[in-house]
Amino acid sequence: MQEDFRLIVDLVSVFAVAACGGLLAALLKQPVLLGYIIGGMVVGPSGLGLIKEVVQVETLAQFGVAFLLFALGVEFSLAELKKVKAIAIGGGTLQIALTILITVLVCGITGAWGSLPAKGVFLGSILSLSSTAVVLKCLMERNETETPHGQVMLGILVVQDLALGLMLAVLPALHEPADVLGIAVLTALVRIGLFAAGAIVAGIWLIPPLLRLLARTESRELFLLGVVTLCLCIALLTEYLGLSIEMGAFVAGLMISEVEYADETLTIVEPLRDIFASLFFAAIGMLIDPVFLWNNLELILGLVALVFVGKFLIITPLVKLFGYPLKTALIAGLGLAQIGEFSFVLASEGQALGLVSRRIYLLILGTTAVTLMLTPFVLRLVPFLFDFAESMPWLKPYLVEDQARDFSEDVPLKDHIVVCGYGRIGKNLVKLLQRHQLPVVVIDQSESRVQQLRDAGIPYVYGNGVSFHVLETAGVNHAKGMAIALPDPASIRLCLKRALELSPELDLVVRATQDKNIEVLYQLGAREVVQPEFEASLEMATYLLTGVGLSPEVVQQQMQEIRKDHYLELRPECSAAEVSEYLQQVTRDLNRRWYDLPSGSPLIGMSLEEADMRYLTGVSLMAIRRSHGEEIDYPNSQTQLEEGDRLLVVGESEELAALAEFAQGQVAVPNKNNACQWVTLQADCPILGKNLADLTTDEQYGVKVQAIRRDGKFIRFPHGSIDLKTGDQVLLCGSLSSLNQLQQFFIGACGLSLALPMVKFGEVESI
Repeated sequence: MQEDFRLIVDLVSVFAVAACGGLLAALLKQPVLLGYIIGGMVVGPSGLGLIKEVVQVETLAQFGVAFLLFALGVEFSLAELKKVKAIAIGGGTLQIALTILITVLVCGITGAWGSLPAKGVFLGSILSLSSTAVVLKCLMERNETETPHGQVMLGILVVQDLALGLMLAVLPALHEPADVLGIAVLTALVRIGLFAAGAIVAGIWLIPPLLRLLARTESRELFLLGVVTLCLCIALLTEYLGLSIEMGAFVAGLMISEVEYADETLTIVEPLRDIFASLFFAAIGMLIDPVFLWNNLELILGLVALVFVGKFLIITPLVKLFGYPLKTALIAGLGLAQIGEFSFVLASEGQALGLVSRRIYLLILGTTAVTLMLTPFVLRLVPFLFDFAESMPWLKPYLVEDQARDFSEDVPLKDHIVVCGYGRIGKNLVKLLQRHQLPVVVIDQSESRVQQLRDAGIPYVYGNGVSFHVLETAGVNHAKGMAIALPDPASIRLCLKRALELSPELDLVVRATQDKNIEVLYQLGAREVVQPEFEASLEMATYLLTGVGLSPEVVQQQMQEIRKDHYLELRPECSAAEVSEYLQQVTRDLNRRWYDLPSGSPLIGMSLEEADMRYLTGVSLMAIRRSHGEEIDYPNSQTQLEEGDRLLVVGESEELAALAEFAQGQVAVPNKNNACQWVTLQADCPILGKNLADLTTDEQYGVKVQAIRRDGKFIRFPHGSIDLKTGDQVLLCGSLSSLNQLQQFFIGACGLSLALPMVKFGEVESI
C-alpha cells in the first residue's frame, strides 16, 4: 500500500475507534476522553497493531494539544491570568521545585537510581507536570473553568507548561558539570524572556491589525485559515527556539484574547480543536502497552497511588498557603494529582539520553496513562466526597468558606440591594442601580475586581458568595433585594439557597448561565431567572416586530408571556429521562435526600402552595416520585401531595429534620384555621435576651414558636430555654385571629410591624 494512502487509512482508523470509544464511554456515563485513550490502546502497536504510521499519527496528534491550548489561551486572557498570578507564578514554581527536590531526596535515601542526582531531577521533572489537556477538558465539561478552583488549577498548569521549555533545555546538560548546567538554564531563560517580549510587541501592534484585515474580507474560510496559520507559525517558532509547540499555541491564544475578534476566533477554531484533541488522546493510548500494564499491574497501581498522594500533599498546602479556602485547595490538589501528557515528551527524551532504561520508560508511560484515565473519575467524585465530609459535624467547619477576607466600612445596614458577582453583568447592574441612587453592596472574591470596587468607592464584601458569613456581612437578611450574577452554576445554586435561608422572603433575581438551569433556580426559590441569550433574542424580536408595524403593547405582552413561562418556547426539548438525569446531577452539591412521605401525613392532599415547605422548613422540593412510578420533576405550586410519594428535597441537616417533624404532624401545618408568620427581631426590641419560655405567646395568644433562623442555621421546634437575639427570624404559628392580636404585642414591645407575608391555607395575605 502506498505510504500516503497508508497514512489516510491510519487516520480514518484512529478517528473511527476514537468515535466508537467515546460513544461507548458516553453511553456508560463516563468521560469521552477515556474512550479515546482506550480506543488508541486497541488499535495501537501494542494492541491489534492496525496502525502502521505511528510516528506520523503522533505528529498530527500534536495539532490536538496545540489547538486545545490555543483555545485555552483565547478564553483564559491576560486579564484572567492576573487574577491568579500569585498562585500561578509563586505556587506553580514552588510546586515544581518541591516535587523535584522531594523526588531527588527520596531517590537518594532509597538508592533507587544509584548515586546520580540527575536521574532524580529527571524523574521529579516528569512528576511535577500535570495534564493541561485532561484537566481543561474536565473543567469545560463541568462548566468550572471560571470557578476559583478552576482558575487556580489553570494558573498552575500554565506555569507548568511554560516550565516544560526550560526542562527540555536543561535535560541534555544533566550529566554535565554545574557550570554547563547553569549556562543551559540561563540560555533557556533568555530564550523565554525574548519570546515573551516579542509576544507582547506582536500582541499590541501586529496581531490586532492582521485580524481586522482578515475580518474585513467577510470570508469565514479566510479568517479560519489566517488564525490557524498564525497559531501554528507561533507554535513552530517556539519549537525552533527550543521551547515547545504547546507553549507557542497557548501564547498565540493569549495574544488574540485581547482583540475584539476573540469570541469569533474561538467559535471558528472549536470544531478543529475537538477533532484533533480526540486524535491526541487516542495517540496517548497508542503509546500504552496493555500487556506490560497487566504484567506489572501491582507495581503500576502502587506508583499511581504514590503519585496521587504525593502530589496532593504538595499542592494542597501550597494553595492554602496563598490564602485560598481549604475547599478550593483540596479540589486543586485532587485535580492536579496526575502526571501530565507532556511527561511523555520528557520520558522519550530521557530514554534517548540514557537517563532511563526501557523498563523504567514503560513504567513511567504506564503510570502516567493510568493517572490520566483516573483523573476524570476523581474530579467527578469530588462533590460526593465533600457531601460526605460536610455531613460529619467535626469536619464541616473546616470546609465551609465562611469568612469575608475584607469589606468596606460603608456597607449599608438595611434596605439595600446586594449584587453577587462583579463581572460584566454585575458592573452594568451596579451602574444602573446607582443611577437611581439605590444603596448597593457588591460581593466578589476576585482581588482585581475588589480593587476596582475600592477605586470606584462602591461598598463591597471580599469573599465567597456561597458563604453564610459573607452573605451576612453584606446584610442579605436586611436587604430589599439581591441579584446573583456568578459565572459558576454550582456557586449560583448554593448562593441562592443560602441567601434564602438567611432571608426567606428576599426578592431575588438570578442569571442562568445555561438554559437547563432555569427550572432548578426557580424551584430553589428565585423570584426571577434571567437567561442572557434568550433575553437578547426577545429584545431583537421586539425591535423587529414593532418595526414591521405590530403594536408595541401587544409585542411587549407576548414577550412577557414568554418570560412568565420561563422561556419554555425558546428552550430545546428534552426527554423526561434527560430532565431527571440533569436534576439528579445538579442537586448533588445541595445536600439532596429522597424523603418518603409518611402514611397518614397531614400534608397528604395538600397542594405545594398550601404546604409551603420552603417557607416553613427551609427545604426546597425538586421532584416527586409517585407510588406507581411516575416522576414529576420541578412540580408547580398546584401539584398535590399523595399517599406513598417520595420527595426529592435539598436542604441543610436541620432543615431536613424540620421537614420530617413537619410531615409527621409534630409541628403545626397550615390549614383553614391556622397560619404561620416569620418575624425578624430588631436591635431595639426589649424582649431580646429573654428566653422563649418568658415570651408566653403560647399561653396568652395560643401562638407557638415553631422555628428560629439564626446565623444561617435553622433551629427546629426550639426549646423554651433558648435566648432571643438581634436578627433572629422567629416563625410564629397559630390561628389567624391570634396572630392579629399578637401583632399589637410586637408593635408595642418592639416598635415594628410584621413585615413579612403571613402564610394562610391556599393564599398569602398581609397582617
